[in-house]
Amino acid sequence: MHLVYPAVLAALLFCTGLYGVLARRNAILVLMSVELMLNAVNLNLVAFDVWLSRTAEETLHSGQALTLFTIAIAAAEIGIGLAIVLAVHRNRGTADIDKLRDSAEGHESDGPDNDAPAAEKAEATA
Repeated sequence: MHLVYPAVLAALLFCTGLYGVLARRNAILVLMSVELMLNAVNLNLVAFDVWLSRTAEETLHSGQALTLFTIAIAAAEIGIGLAIVLAVHRNRGTADIDKLRDSAEGHESDGPDNDAPAAEKAEATA
């Protein structure tokens, strides 16, 4: 098998994952897109390991070993990521990344709607 086939498939997977990270608003879909990108890297690691092992006399299969480490790290990342997303969803009621960014650390956005209640509070205390 030629090296081109898995390389093109890995490029398509990576581009799909990159589109998902840039275009999605749901945090769980962003995590799934990151996993797609990691799987594309794993496919490249294994494909190049097989391709290079044909030319070498002694094969170490370092690409496949590195792929196992990447899979373990990805499993830990998705576990921690899902725990964070669930905790944020319980506290704020949404997993939408844009809404979470706007209300980060309990600060409200500085729009014109928020100036009126602050003025009313200042008048009430005076």
